[in-house]
Amino acid sequence: MRLPVIACGLAAAFAAGLLAARIAPPAGAQTATPPALTPHIVNLAALSEEEIGPLINNTDLRSRGLVVTEYGTVAVQSGNVMKHFHADANEIQYVIAGSGSFWLGDRQVEVKPGDLVVIPKGTVHAGSKATSGRFRVLAIKLPPQRPDDVRPVP
Repeated sequence: MRLPVIACGLAAAFAAGLLAARIAPPAGAQTATPPALTPHIVNLAALSEEEIGPLINNTDLRSRGLVVTEYGTVAVQSGNVMKHFHADANEIQYVIAGSGSFWLGDRQVEVKPGDLVVIPKGTVHAGSKATSGRFRVLAIKLPPQRPDDVRPVP
């Protein structure tokens, strides 16, 4: 009779271990999957500069992440950024506010609210110069951009 009790105890301990491993990651480890999406609404036009975030690394750019998935990210960005490219991430920007010039590939183009800018990976972009208001865009990166995937261009 003692053997079935021990077997049940071992089975319960094994099941508890499997469950704990799926619920809590090991100490010091980061989870490989992003947090689950939740339904919500963000009024991008009403966000203050402070709500978007502090200036990044002594630049004129602010950014606030809105959606993070394993397939892509969505953020609101405000300000101007240096000319650069991403080797591994495609970017799509929807201009919410501000107008002016913007580098796209090997030429400067004029952008204004309502424009959708498609930037395939490897394409030089930004180096923007606002002529009206402050640039504010909805930036989508596919796949998610790694922190080291910003390559400055003179």
